[in-house]
Amino acid sequence: MTAYVIFIRNAITDAEEMATYGKKAAGARGDHAMTPLAFYGPVETLEGQPTDGVVLISFPSMDEAKAWYNSPAYQDALPHRLKGADYRVILAEGL
Repeated sequence: MTAYVIFIRNAITDAEEMATYGKKAAGARGDHAMTPLAFYGPVETLEGQPTDGVVLISFPSMDEAKAWYNSPAYQDALPHRLKGADYRVILAEGL
């Protein structure tokens, strides 16, 4: 079943770290079967706390999404995101 990784950025805390993350994360795609569906476009919060940005990525399966997230290339980028912004990251299985 299709799986979705949802990044919800609450706030940027260090723009330089986020710039480094952006460069490294772009290179982490590798040969993973992933399709970006939303990438920091306009958002409107209908309920709950306002959000600063959203990324939605589709994968063929939960296993493939986890393989990308746990890949050495993404794990190299991850510390920069953790230092650079407050995020929630969710993995959800589709129907």
